[in-house]
Amino acid sequence: MNFWAEYGNEILLKFWEHFYLSFLSTTLGILVAVPLGAFLTRLKKGSETIIKVIGVFQTVPSLALLSIMIPFFGIGKVPAVIALFLYSLLPILRNTYVGINSVNQTYLDAAKGMGMSQNQRLMQIELPLAMGVIMAGIRVSAVYVISWTTLAAYIGAGGLGDFIFNGLNLYRMDLVLMGTIPITLLALVTDGILKKSELRLTKDRG
Repeated sequence: MNFWAEYGNEILLKFWEHFYLSFLSTTLGILVAVPLGAFLTRLKKGSETIIKVIGVFQTVPSLALLSIMIPFFGIGKVPAVIALFLYSLLPILRNTYVGINSVNQTYLDAAKGMGMSQNQRLMQIELPLAMGVIMAGIRVSAVYVISWTTLAAYIGAGGLGDFIFNGLNLYRMDLVLMGTIPITLLALVTDGILKKSELRLTKDRG
């Protein structure tokens, strides 16, 4: 009780910061990666190259990418969101691209026979049928981003990573656990919710 009385408000604040940074970054990733993935399925050449180029961001160490952001955007939440957004792109983009390309050609031929335009086929046939695969990419991306958001504290963006860094600096395991446990729970709950959504969409379209 004394522990919660001392740190309760701070834990709630840091939890909200962590959730906000993760949610915003993942949402931006969805808004960019899903349309881009759909567009790449229409390209005759170069789509795989573009996906590989975007994949380069995931090969850059998290701390290095966050550090690179500082000269351009300073410190705080803005550079953290930009870095996390870049990390979120690949799983969503790749699954959108693969999901749409995996749609049975029979459905597309039937849609063409009905006189549907390319955009109509995309919105009414391809995206709905690929949504289970797309959700799998979103789930992977969301869990990754929640974990990577821990490092946002390194550039003053806040979040539960503050507890972990402070605990490491002060050799206090209680502070480390104050950051680690909520992050783990947030990742598990998010993964569970998105997994159920993925299974429901897959079942509905199966």
